[in-house]
Amino acid sequence: MVQKAKILLVDDRPENLLALEAILSALDQTLVRASSGEEALKALLTDDFAVILLDVQMPGMDGFETAAHIKRRERTRDIPIIFLTAINHGPHHTFRGYAAGAVDYISKPFDPWVLRAKVSVFVELYMKNCQLREQAALLRLQLEGGARAGDGGKEPAGLLAELSARLAAVEEQAEALSKQLDDDSADAAAVATAAHLERKLTGLRRALDALEPGTGSGAASVPSQN
Repeated sequence: MVQKAKILLVDDRPENLLALEAILSALDQTLVRASSGEEALKALLTDDFAVILLDVQMPGMDGFETAAHIKRRERTRDIPIIFLTAINHGPHHTFRGYAAGAVDYISKPFDPWVLRAKVSVFVELYMKNCQLREQAALLRLQLEGGARAGDGGKEPAGLLAELSARLAAVEEQAEALSKQLDDDSADAAAVATAAHLERKLTGLRRALDALEPGTGSGAASVPSQN
């Protein structure tokens, strides 16, 4: 069973949160509410999120300050942030949003279809990264000699074949996603994230290939998946 991705919705107005939930419910992911920057930072302490939708204007800690805190934390610095703001702000607000680390800056009222499409891209990239980390963890078990104990006695060759098949499926999905991003002229941030994912897949494939019989490299290292 595939675990759902979590999407963090941050806005001090309940009606705005309700509207976001209505727009994003079709993605069938887990939507988490936060009514302030402080509440958002608290949620980020315990849960992993695929993307954050962050309102700019909030009492107390505003969106810019909240984003700065998120980007300073090692655990959360790589989570994509989409800023949502009122339509009557000038370009200096847009600049502040990107300078704070946002991957996008959307003015209200926004097109629900556009917002849903942007969020879905980051959710899909997040899911692919989760699959990649799973393959890396299985490969580490093999490298550390824990495969027989942790895999019910499966022979190393059989585990390698299973890992290779699983990795091939992720590679195929990542390639299809990259083609989709190219075709749709997607945001540069999404394209860059997809390229980073493909580089990690390439590194993991090389490490897995090095374990195949006859390569003479039974101690290949697994690339970091951070």
